[in-house]
Amino acid sequence: MSGKNKSFADGLTAAIAGVASRPNATRPHRTIINDRTNRLAEVASGKVVTRTHEFVDPQRCRMWEGHNRDYDVLTHENCRELIESIRAQGRQEVPAIVRRLSNDPDFEFEVICGARRHWSVSWLNANNYRDIKFLVEPREMDDEEAFRIADLENRAREDLTDYERAKDYLLGLERYYQGRQKTMADRLNVSEAWLSRYLDLARLPEAVTKAFVSPHDIRLKHVMQIKPLIKESASREVVYQAAERIASLRTKDQTYLVEPAAVARELEGAVAAELGHLRRSGASGTKRGVTAITRETDGKEIVKIDIKSAKRLQVTFVLPELRSRQEMEEAVRLLTDRYWPAQD
Repeated sequence: MSGKNKSFADGLTAAIAGVASRPNATRPHRTIINDRTNRLAEVASGKVVTRTHEFVDPQRCRMWEGHNRDYDVLTHENCRELIESIRAQGRQEVPAIVRRLSNDPDFEFEVICGARRHWSVSWLNANNYRDIKFLVEPREMDDEEAFRIADLENRAREDLTDYERAKDYLLGLERYYQGRQKTMADRLNVSEAWLSRYLDLARLPEAVTKAFVSPHDIRLKHVMQIKPLIKESASREVVYQAAERIASLRTKDQTYLVEPAAVARELEGAVAAELGHLRRSGASGTKRGVTAITRETDGKEIVKIDIKSAKRLQVTFVLPELRSRQEMEEAVRLLTDRYWPAQD
């Protein structure tokens, strides 16, 4: 064995076995072999984790059904910067995280993280850049782990909308955590309050989201404005009617209330106007009929209100649902807030 090869072999043995090099090796030389030896020592000690990356045909990859990106809304416009970056570099720099498939003859990989990268490389391939391949990092993981990895990678990305995250969290809540919000928050290492805001967004009914140009425009701050308005049946109907009116007017004028903040203010204003009308009409309003107040926590009817006239309001408390002083006080508060809201 030549002197150089013997030196490399001795160094490799020392790196893996954790023993000292030959006694007469008084001073290490900074050579390529030394650098490789040091690298092997780091790998053997667990300080460095190596990953395998592959360049593959994007057509051999499919999106994971649990992916938190809405692939169908990706366009050249919203992927322009990434496309230009890949084209300038001549390659994709950051690998997508994928799982290798074994039971699908049409696809070899399933994309867990990297929908925009996949779309961008696919677009480049379709536009005279066939030499650019899709860079992937195959990993083994179950669905729950894939969900957490995808969330962690995309949580700080500004190009992922609040609505996409919200829908992903709501799906994950039932699919991986059996509806247990605390368990999900613990696994994602977030607070329950933080997670709850996203779930509120995902649960907004279409009767509300139709007021916006796109549900992807709705942000968490808008949900915090709207949620109190749809807790009770009376104000909820006002919001639904206002949303229907906004959507109808926009079909005639595409520029009508396009800013999501303006939409949220309009819905708030509609409820405020209705409450003001009720106050001016003598608390009960001019419309006769029976309505109800439901408890916020479980949706149970706890107060029935029979509007006899503009001057007469008949209130019935549903005693079987009011089993404690606290629940009775809640019912009185909800009744008072509906017809005599606090003044700013």
